[in-house]
Amino acid sequence: MVAAPTLLSRSADTVDSDALVILLAQGEEPGTAQPLGEVPAVLTDELADAIAALRLRGKAEEVTVIPAPAVMRADVVVTVGVGAVAGDLEADAVRRATGAAVRALSGRSAIAVLAPRDDASTVAACAEGATLGGYAFTRYRAGESTEAAQITVLTSKARTRDVKSAVARAHITATAAMAVRDLVNTAPNDLYPEAFAEIARKAASGTKVKVSTLDEQALRAGGFGGLVGVGQGSTRPPRLVTLSYEPTRAKAHVALVGKGITFDSGGLSLKPPTGMTTMKTDMAGAATVLHAVLAAEALALPIAVTGFLALAENMPSGAAQRPGDIVTMRSGKTVEVLNTDAEGRLVMADALTEAIALEPDAVIDIATLTGAQMVALGPRVAGVMGSPEVRDAIVTRATAAGESAWAMPLPEDLREGLNSPVADLANIGGKFGGMLTAGLFLREFVGTTPWGHIDIAGPSFNESGPWGYTPKGGTGFGLRTLVTYLESFTEK
Repeated sequence: MVAAPTLLSRSADTVDSDALVILLAQGEEPGTAQPLGEVPAVLTDELADAIAALRLRGKAEEVTVIPAPAVMRADVVVTVGVGAVAGDLEADAVRRATGAAVRALSGRSAIAVLAPRDDASTVAACAEGATLGGYAFTRYRAGESTEAAQITVLTSKARTRDVKSAVARAHITATAAMAVRDLVNTAPNDLYPEAFAEIARKAASGTKVKVSTLDEQALRAGGFGGLVGVGQGSTRPPRLVTLSYEPTRAKAHVALVGKGITFDSGGLSLKPPTGMTTMKTDMAGAATVLHAVLAAEALALPIAVTGFLALAENMPSGAAQRPGDIVTMRSGKTVEVLNTDAEGRLVMADALTEAIALEPDAVIDIATLTGAQMVALGPRVAGVMGSPEVRDAIVTRATAAGESAWAMPLPEDLREGLNSPVADLANIGGKFGGMLTAGLFLREFVGTTPWGHIDIAGPSFNESGPWGYTPKGGTGFGLRTLVTYLESFTEK
């Protein structure tokens, strides 16, 4: 467990640390960046001289390390740009800047961050960004320390209730997102359906979240044709894990469904070798749901939350599902499997059927569902579909959480492509609009329940260089969106 950030109201020159981080607002010309926050008088002139000499402009995530003056109790001063500031300082600009600075300070044990402003949301953004930026996945590296730096946020409002509450929330969401990252980064030989189910059980131990699991025999007996069919090619059979958080006098009930393909070879519709290299990440949706439910409990949200983790390994073998197979889903609908690499929608459909049977106020599913999502929106923006009111609420809450999402349609003309001459549905549609077709397939299993679908194929895993508080590898994307969405029910 990463230590919670410390809040201090002392002047920055009196705090012992390996590094003091100061945020800069972007200037119009090089050397005109403006320091934000209560910079101590002993540092004002030297900082101004350094900004001018180094021609710092304060561009977003521009990190510079400066020797600290002798009167300071920090070893170095680190400046980082937040970009242009016009009026309000955006919380996610603060998160990204702080995260970038802490990433650059890898190996330091104590980092102080000077809050650029003292309102609760800005201080919390500092704490959250710094915590996320300090993440490192070292499980498979011999001898590497797993100790993260102790973060101290300097603010004159350190003792106020709203600031302390906001920072406590930020710590919960940041540590939950990092737990998602850990799962996504775990090797598939270590994380398979049964192992994932056991991890979920242990993670919920000692909390008010109840966990139950259906094994392959129970899934077969219960008619979960999607989960059974996808998982039957593997020697490591599927699981359906249910997590239930039920506070007294809950204001609403939300069901969350996560795709948990612990490795996706494509099945008999085999992916090319390079297409498999990141397929350990195909369980990011399930990891996100697991830790969203646990975060809801940790935050004591007055919302009942039920999470479903649809876990399977999609492998080729003599027992594997074949193109042309027809499976009977948990809902009773039949599906002709035309492509065994369109497997996520099959396991999700079975879990969605279980979710809507509870008659929740809303059901949200989150999945690394389609490569078409990345074609349409790139690697950092999730596609959101579903009932218009739920879809739009998710996008709004994602923006508030600092995660990029875009509302997408479900065009009725694409639905025709899912028709099968021999079954109720086919599992793939036409050549174009693959992300939308997958959403239309899932819509067949939600009935009239208010529903949202989040495709995180791109933003769940960063294959390029790190940026802001986002490392290379698992990102934890979607966790903060789900938590913020759940919190919206407390406002009603």
